[in-house]
Amino acid sequence: MPVREPHAFDTRLDMLDSNLWGACIVVPTAIAQVFLATGSRRVLCTLQGIETFHCALMPKGDGTWFITINKKRRDKLKLREGSPVSASLVSDESEYGLPMPEEFAAVLASDEEGNTLFHALTPGKRRNILYFVGNVNNSDTRIRRALVIVEHLKKHGGKVVFRVLNEELRGSI
Repeated sequence: MPVREPHAFDTRLDMLDSNLWGACIVVPTAIAQVFLATGSRRVLCTLQGIETFHCALMPKGDGTWFITINKKRRDKLKLREGSPVSASLVSDESEYGLPMPEEFAAVLASDEEGNTLFHALTPGKRRNILYFVGNVNNSDTRIRRALVIVEHLKKHGGKVVFRVLNEELRGSI
């Protein structure tokens, strides 16, 4: 059963000693357990009462859980290491764990094979693709990226070859 009531907490911005992850907030164990009990780590996180985004509870490896905070978001909220952060979480009940850009939805609606291949991907790969398409402000660029990605899936038998896809996306701009 999804958690629809926000679970709020105060924390601070930490930097992880990791090559993979940078800045994060630690989620209190009791709050993390409420969400983990639903069977899903996907949440909507609101920071400072103004910035809401899709994310996942990530295990630190020592029994604690964290949420990564990217540089763009940190800069927008003027957060630095040690900054106090107010956060609240609710279950992410969206279909994909990220918004579906309307341009990508239109491309999938017009291409049955591409739609089938996209929906056969793992949820994480679908989120990667939605991020690639939706992470630009220009609608024309989102359309080009959507078309390149669908053609990539067809060309590679429904697989995402990220190194090749990145080259194809760079070539489409």
